[in-house]
Amino acid sequence: MGGFFGAVTKQDAIYDVFFGTDYHSHLGTYRGGMAAYDDEQGLQRKIHNIQNSPFRTKFENIFAEMKGRSAIGCISDTDPQPLLIRSKLGTYAICIIGIINNADALIEQYLSFCGGHFDAMSGGGINRTELVAALINQKKDFAEGISFAQSVIDGSASILILRDGGNIIAARDRLGRTPVLIGKSEDGYCVTFEDFAYKKLGFEDERELGPGEIVEMSADGIKQLAAPGNQMRLCSFLWTYYGYPTSNYEGVNVETMRYRNGEILARNDIKNGNMPELDYVGGVPDSGTPHAIGYSNQSGVPFARPFIKYTPTWPRSFMPTNQRDRNKVAKMKQVPVHELIKDKKLLFVDDSIVRGTQMRETVEFLYSHGAKEVHIRSACPPIMYGCKYLNFSRATSDMELIARSTINELEGEEGFNYIDEYIDGSTERGKKLRQAICEKLHFSSLEFQTLDGVIKSIGIDPCKLCTYCWNGKE
Repeated sequence: MGGFFGAVTKQDAIYDVFFGTDYHSHLGTYRGGMAAYDDEQGLQRKIHNIQNSPFRTKFENIFAEMKGRSAIGCISDTDPQPLLIRSKLGTYAICIIGIINNADALIEQYLSFCGGHFDAMSGGGINRTELVAALINQKKDFAEGISFAQSVIDGSASILILRDGGNIIAARDRLGRTPVLIGKSEDGYCVTFEDFAYKKLGFEDERELGPGEIVEMSADGIKQLAAPGNQMRLCSFLWTYYGYPTSNYEGVNVETMRYRNGEILARNDIKNGNMPELDYVGGVPDSGTPHAIGYSNQSGVPFARPFIKYTPTWPRSFMPTNQRDRNKVAKMKQVPVHELIKDKKLLFVDDSIVRGTQMRETVEFLYSHGAKEVHIRSACPPIMYGCKYLNFSRATSDMELIARSTINELEGEEGFNYIDEYIDGSTERGKKLRQAICEKLHFSSLEFQTLDGVIKSIGIDPCKLCTYCWNGKE
């Protein structure tokens, strides 16, 4: 995923951008970067690898290395950024959030007509941020260039540009798949993915950009360069999983959405006769915990934490590129509370079940410590399609998704014609899918949230939400 933060103020902006960017560390652990503009020094840029050390540690000397009244920073889970670009539009720093599925075709098209070149990385690939800059630079100004780039990209791209001179241009993805919010203070403005980041720094809500909207900010005001479009497809997973609990998107808080989601999940279990006899309800930490609290509140089953994640020194478990390493880190982080596990009937709510590997190891870990039963609930429907807009699932093939692979085992490719039935737990196919996954992962029972349940828990117009990973609808 990734996130960014920028500020343009009448004072030095490095402090705000350092901490504002750091507040996006939950969105990625590959590269961190900052760029700043100073009247004397011009544009400056620093990029560090943050795979083994957090952003704050790697950039702790930034106050001595960089200064400026405007700056941008990013946490990247893909390519190093921000990049410094010199073009006919001027010199600027740029960073993006999103994914480009047709990068190779765009690169070939660009090289075929302009005779230019890209800085190749190992293996011949190029930095996607550089590609976006090349697309922007084909047009006469930033507004036209950004709109053009977003129109030809298959995927998504929210863009932050720091111009030579200090102004910041912010552009939300064409269909608003990720949020871009603006805050205001006495000294200027900031732009961010996560709104709580600027609230902690003394900024107040100004507004949220609409889909495809482009603005240019100075310390004195905001100028709209392109009006928002009429269509929005904001990622539903921001509330279910990616978003920080204190964040708000389109006015809906992440933590309270997760409580509502868990409550709906419990009501469905009660209504459908799927509520087992339980000693405790728990969440698969961290993002599954608020869903579990909602489930516990609605069902009346006590909430407990039968195991705790040891997080002070372990990185987030899904971040290592190797699946084996991700599983190993996840296992090392789990510390049991024996009194809450031995001879107990437990139900755990997780935000989602993607491949299922870590969940199987978690369940085996609980049984090894004496659990009598382990029931699993997913706070979202079965994931049937790998994300092609924000790269949520990291699956190189849809067949890596446990729901997909299980359907293939049950019915072969013919089963993919009945995905709607497999999603629905009340159908025969839906029941077979859940039973097969239970047997494969050693669950006592398994239920998924319904698509209607997720949408209801978010509470905004369904046509404004992206649900592609569940139902394949764009």
